[in-house]
Amino acid sequence: MREAYMDREVAAAVAARGGVPEPLTAERLREWQRADATARPRPGLRELADGGRFEAGLGEGVVWARPAGASGRLPVLHYLHGGGLIGGNAYAVLPRVLRELAEPLGFAVVSVEYPLAPDAPYPRPLHACRDALRWTLANAAPLGLDPARVVLAGKSAGGGLAAALALLLRDEGGPVTIGQLLLSPMLDDRGGTASARQLAGRDTWDAASNATAWRAALGARYGTPDVPPYAAPARATSLAGLPPAYLEVGSAETFRDEVVAYAGALWQCGGSAELHVWPGACHGFDTLAPGAAVSRAAVAARQGWLRRLLE
Repeated sequence: MREAYMDREVAAAVAARGGVPEPLTAERLREWQRADATARPRPGLRELADGGRFEAGLGEGVVWARPAGASGRLPVLHYLHGGGLIGGNAYAVLPRVLRELAEPLGFAVVSVEYPLAPDAPYPRPLHACRDALRWTLANAAPLGLDPARVVLAGKSAGGGLAAALALLLRDEGGPVTIGQLLLSPMLDDRGGTASARQLAGRDTWDAASNATAWRAALGARYGTPDVPPYAAPARATSLAGLPPAYLEVGSAETFRDEVVAYAGALWQCGGSAELHVWPGACHGFDTLAPGAAVSRAAVAARQGWLRRLLE
């Protein structure tokens, strides 16, 4: 039966994959990680090059790619993959980011292979993302990248890391980036929003799964007042002084209310933020149903924001 709260095309895609998955528990975490690693194979550099369509290479903790034959120094998406801080990898996400954003807009992509919880709890993933950015800037000239046009970007856990990295760079005095592209970002460890309650057991990544991931990432800090904003950006007391942000989330998504609140906090501090709440979209909707009208609209909105950012 179609999930009535979801967009029709998205619901059909979820149903075709067996429906909303069982919530992730701590007892099943290692099993989930093994299954996730199998489900997200790592394409090699030859596959990433896609028959000469792209140039690709490796750096310190990163895999990078750029449209082949592109001239001049390209703007950069410093991309942080999703996976709840406990899964995913830098390679599997790259082909789609290249097709949907880099090639149409003339960006290079530096995708970061940050370490995963629980083996690498906070702050190790965030520091790896910062170190990767420093590597990118140090190697910008030989790679044909423009160090003055770097956009922090990520989806889900990667979106949360991108937001956290923006806060960290602000407070450390740089390096300066020009924007943050936050796609269904994982921002708040507290899980107390109305959407988290409303969509418990109904979203493809629900409150129980989210709590399991946050426990793995935060360890003994989980559930305490000691969680810093660099771990969970929704904990920040001020979002002033951050680069312009694009935020998107689905209306049928656990993260809906925390993303909307984060956009509001950016506006309240005088910041620039563009917010999209896609009707009937669950977590990962555009991956599950890339051909759905709502997914195509989301990709077009991301492209439009990035184009305007570079003007």
